[in-house]
Amino acid sequence: MILYNTLSQQTETFEPNSEIATLYVCGITPYDTTHLGHAFTYCTADVLVRYLEMQGRRVNYVQNVTDIDDDIVRKAQEEGENWHALGNRWTRHFIEDMQSLNVRPPDHLPRATELIPQIIEAVESLLAAGVAYEAAGNVYFSINRWPMFGSFSRIPRVDMLPIANERGNNPDDPHKRDPLDFVLWQARQEKEPAWQSPWGLGRPGWHIECSTIATNFLGQPVDIHMGGADLLFPHHECEIAQIESIASSDPFARFWLHTAMVEYEGEKMAKSVGNLIMIRDLLQHYSPEAIRIYLALHHYRRSWVYDEMKLKKASRHAEKLKAAMTAISSGDQQINVAPTINRFKKVMDNAYYSLRINAIL
Repeated sequence: MILYNTLSQQTETFEPNSEIATLYVCGITPYDTTHLGHAFTYCTADVLVRYLEMQGRRVNYVQNVTDIDDDIVRKAQEEGENWHALGNRWTRHFIEDMQSLNVRPPDHLPRATELIPQIIEAVESLLAAGVAYEAAGNVYFSINRWPMFGSFSRIPRVDMLPIANERGNNPDDPHKRDPLDFVLWQARQEKEPAWQSPWGLGRPGWHIECSTIATNFLGQPVDIHMGGADLLFPHHECEIAQIESIASSDPFARFWLHTAMVEYEGEKMAKSVGNLIMIRDLLQHYSPEAIRIYLALHHYRRSWVYDEMKLKKASRHAEKLKAAMTAISSGDQQINVAPTINRFKKVMDNAYYSLRINAIL
């Protein structure tokens, strides 16, 4: 199977490192789900997993739930709701949406708060390696202590800070040695949830949650690490730094796949913008099969704009496919599916070019 690897920025033939292929997909922050952009990433992962299993491969698929971070705390305070209850409610909402879309559930769906001891241990290792420092109960990764920082995203240093600031970085933190240094452990603020640590009460940073979960459940290297293109920097860059700055010569992940952004009303579909098309709303008017086909009509690496007319067209495709399946299950010998299956395999085996259903409809 040919995939585009963001790590090498070229196409490569994918073969798992062992009998079981390992996949990690960055999961939701449960406070407002599930929009079409979310669904595009997780349905793309579902297509990949199902095809690998169709080939006879076993897949160990892990997806995290970022149930504690700045956004969760902020949203809970805005709504006057307990952060844990809010996270549970939206996590349940997300799972129900994925079930409605017939998405194969991951083998593991851990919450970040379930691995606090392992996260603390990871932070201690980074401190011992000299790539992190403690200040006022906070622990930061020092990007200047790891020269490889930035080599994954290939973003010029001058452009890093504005991007990081848009995606959760606080450049004005007085305890940082460099504005790009990122939080591994955050000292407790008033009215925030906190856990005991060697540095006092606090909570983990966003990036250390994912890298710790991935390696604890899947080991190293992970075969495929996947997420939205907006996570490439700083999130995935920071994940790599946290693992590879103290690890052996093995990479954190062998393949990195990034799904493109979905746009609506002239901008990327995002909670911060508010231009969301929610899956639950679409399901009031369209079948799950129609939505899945609509998503699959778009190549996973190319940005696209939500278009209801195309969704209606996908709905018609869905009805045709359901009619064909009904005919096949009833024993209709007039339908020869072999050519279509062969075309589908060719499409999937060269997923860099054609991971979309257009090629076989």
